[in-house]
Amino acid sequence: MPELPEVEVTRRGVAPHLDDRVVEDVVLRREGLRWPFPPNLRELLVGRRILGTGRRGKYLLLNFEHGTLIVHLGMSGHLRVLPEGVELKKHDHFDLVVRGLGGRRVLRLHDPRRFGAVLWHGHDDGELEQHVLLRGLGVEPLEDKFSGALLHRATRKRSAPVKQVLLAGDIVVGVGNIYACESLFRAGINPKTAAGKISRARYDKLAEAIRDILAAAIVQGGSTLRDFIAVNGQSGYFQQTYFVYDRAGVPCRNCGTPVRQIKQGQRSTFYCAVCQR
Repeated sequence: MPELPEVEVTRRGVAPHLDDRVVEDVVLRREGLRWPFPPNLRELLVGRRILGTGRRGKYLLLNFEHGTLIVHLGMSGHLRVLPEGVELKKHDHFDLVVRGLGGRRVLRLHDPRRFGAVLWHGHDDGELEQHVLLRGLGVEPLEDKFSGALLHRATRKRSAPVKQVLLAGDIVVGVGNIYACESLFRAGINPKTAAGKISRARYDKLAEAIRDILAAAIVQGGSTLRDFIAVNGQSGYFQQTYFVYDRAGVPCRNCGTPVRQIKQGQRSTFYCAVCQR
């Protein structure tokens, strides 16, 4: 699943093609993905100007004067910006057509597993942060208010393993499975440790690790394990620097101990039992 770095890479890639552009057409090739497409989406968007792009956790936001288009890439989706007339591929489900400097451009959502989403939140529906998909999200890990102090304070009554707490998204948003494994490794924290038993000092290390790893992943174009590609069609390269994720049985880069793999909440967790106490 595309995680925060992949969505931010996508946002940065589409922004120059969408910001301040007027929508000229909307094409829907099925009734919906994870949820139905808004039935009047074409009427809502054609002729309207995109004021700018944003991101909340793993959700891409296209902001209009009268509301926000919310796009989620699901398990296997990606967005491309293409010249008009490029041949369709199987699983190309949604097009947003805008007028660019070199002619019309198509923002195309490709989603083989159809777990993605294209939804509309109008200003008449209330504050965007109160949308059902956004209102329970925690702080953004790349913003100033994210800190070790916040993690420590929010987990005092949490008995669940720290990795599960990170993935829950109600304290900090967008730290998915890959980057949770890598951040816990860098901070030297065992993913099975109860969140409420971790000290403030260790949470300071974890917060710093999360920020640094997410920032580095964005610079390297995110991670491409199966399906993700950037808007320009390029793969991400951060997977080449993994210390533990998807390296079960391979010697730890720090101590040489084989990396372990366990299941936590139906997700694979990778860690070093020596380096992470």
